[in-house]
Amino acid sequence: MTDYLKAVFDMLGPGEERYADPAAWLSLEEELGRTLPADYKQIVDAYAPVQINEHLILSHPSSHWWNLGEKIRSASEVWADSTWESYITGPDDDPRVFCRLPQLSFGTAEGLIPIATTDQGAAVFVAPWVHGFPDGVVVQGSEGDWVGHPMTFAEWLYRYLIGEEMAGWDSKAFYPGPVCLEYPPAGPDQPTRQAYGPDRGM
Repeated sequence: MTDYLKAVFDMLGPGEERYADPAAWLSLEEELGRTLPADYKQIVDAYAPVQINEHLILSHPSSHWWNLGEKIRSASEVWADSTWESYITGPDDDPRVFCRLPQLSFGTAEGLIPIATTDQGAAVFVAPWVHGFPDGVVVQGSEGDWVGHPMTFAEWLYRYLIGEEMAGWDSKAFYPGPVCLEYPPAGPDQPTRQAYGPDRGM
């Protein structure tokens, strides 16, 4: 059985853990009323804030740039006021159905929490249940389509990075070679920095 967290770390290389801070996670989780998945927090602590392979953006709760708490709050407000349900065509693509929720809320303990985005317009959430799987991943793709992934965030990220369609319809974005990690500026007048993971043999 694949250890997807290890597979992600092997693919991305040693993490810098620039902002790892248990207190920041505790404060954010108290605000949300629930704990976030352990594998997600490990990946975020190791690399975030970062843009992975030019598209996927991960934020961190203790960083000034791309602060996760601010991202969750602002995105949840936008989603709550959006017409997210207008893209649903039936029970198979209705997050209320595959997440077992009578009503859909955002940024709440019982609802969808936005945890990542892509620059192509996809939004990635974690939900208490996805097709019966605890702490599964929910995505609304750039075309507005909803899909539930009954798997850990680490498995979702691994599959995303090897080019599977994990961020909505027609979302495959495979880049051969080492994974590119792009870090935002560390402070005013600082440049964006790029680093690369090890050779993947892909």
